Amino acid sequence: MVAAMLAGQAQAADLLAITRDALDNNSELASARATANSVEEGRSVERADLLPQVNASGEVAYNHIFESQSQAGFSGTNGDDSYASYGLNLQATQALYDAVNSREVGVAERRIDQQTYVQASTEQQVLIDTASAYFDILRAYEILEARQAQERAIGRQLEQAQEQFDVGLIAITEVEEARASFDQSRADRIAAESDLQVAFESLERLTGKRYDSIERLQEDLPISLPEPASRDAWIDMALESNPEVLAEQAGVEVAREEVSVARAGHLPQVNAFANYAYSDSDNDAVTNYDSNSQVGISASVPIYVGGRTSASIRQSTYSLEASQYDFESQRREAILQVRSLYTQVSNDVSTVAARKQAIVSNQSALDATRAGYEVGTRNIVDVLNAEQSLYDAIADHADARYDYVVDLLSLRRQAGLLDENAIAEVNGYLVGEGQVNFTLPEQGGTYEAATDIGERPQLQQ
Repeated sequence: MVAAMLAGQAQAADLLAITRDALDNNSELASARATANSVEEGRSVERADLLPQVNASGEVAYNHIFESQSQAGFSGTNGDDSYASYGLNLQATQALYDAVNSREVGVAERRIDQQTYVQASTEQQVLIDTASAYFDILRAYEILEARQAQERAIGRQLEQAQEQFDVGLIAITEVEEARASFDQSRADRIAAESDLQVAFESLERLTGKRYDSIERLQEDLPISLPEPASRDAWIDMALESNPEVLAEQAGVEVAREEVSVARAGHLPQVNAFANYAYSDSDNDAVTNYDSNSQVGISASVPIYVGGRTSASIRQSTYSLEASQYDFESQRREAILQVRSLYTQVSNDVSTVAARKQAIVSNQSALDATRAGYEVGTRNIVDVLNAEQSLYDAIADHADARYDYVVDLLSLRRQAGLLDENAIAEVNGYLVGEGQVNFTLPEQGGTYEAATDIGERPQLQQ
């Protein structure tokens, strides 16, 4: 019986398991991987122009000849003949010197490097998006818990006010004040429920899977300054490892290679070639067959092509200049983001402590206000305001805790250090007790159909 009960309990998903689901199923990341494979094949496409090229062609024709001739003093002659003819041609070429195609291979290789960083950027973005969505669920759940507790507390206050009014101890005004506060707390609770549902669905969009429950963040999560504790050290790491910065830097190399391709348009091309031709027919007037073969080297030198090569050089040079500015812009953006996030994480440490202390202070204030209400020195509005302040402080503390976790992960993301190991480290602070459960409302099959993205596309051979 115990085994059956344990088997029937659904195990909550943790952040690491959900992150792995996202890495396997996220559509943006799958697109980036497919694009990387496509770009990698581009190198083989460009390299093919430098390898031997062999072509064969043949023809079979039916020929019909009708001849009619006449000459002065002689009678005309007529001729009519039909026959089939056959032909075969083989041609092989090998590039001996082709600067344009050689440098286009270099462009393809630099694009592979660039796409590698683009894919890494997409992967890290999926990691931070998944973690943010996960903790948004926990944030929404804790805020919902606070709003539910607030609604229950104010509901009890409304009941007490109604009972006191019924026996003539208070005026109807205090009952209406309590009722207004209760209605507002109910609206806050409904909004929190909606936020929780949206948060679960946002996570599903990233992973392609639905989760009924997830693990919670432990209460004694260590809140400390980021390591290393130097903002400049984080900036240096970002300039060395941020995938967006590295992708833009690789883009500069791509543009530089494209300039060399354009300049190679002035250089000659040298090819070795070999040809073989065979022809035959069943014409009665012709016997045997014809064949010939040829081996040699050909060279071509572009002398003037309407200024195309010079224009291409100027065009690619401007593109190189633009890519250099893009690289510098991305460096500045990375520095700005790291500085901002480092400052935010540092502030989050103080904010979490302050929000936690605010809960204690507001609880003391509520206790004092209730005591004053019981002896007649405070009215019900004071009590309701104190209760509202307490539950606002609880919700703010939940916000501050999850802001710290997400901001810290975002800092690692901007520094290019966010990976599965970093997620696993945060995952160690999750606990299975008191898991967050949520079940989406029934949709009559429509919701399932809307989220069904179908089978994975198959590679066509």
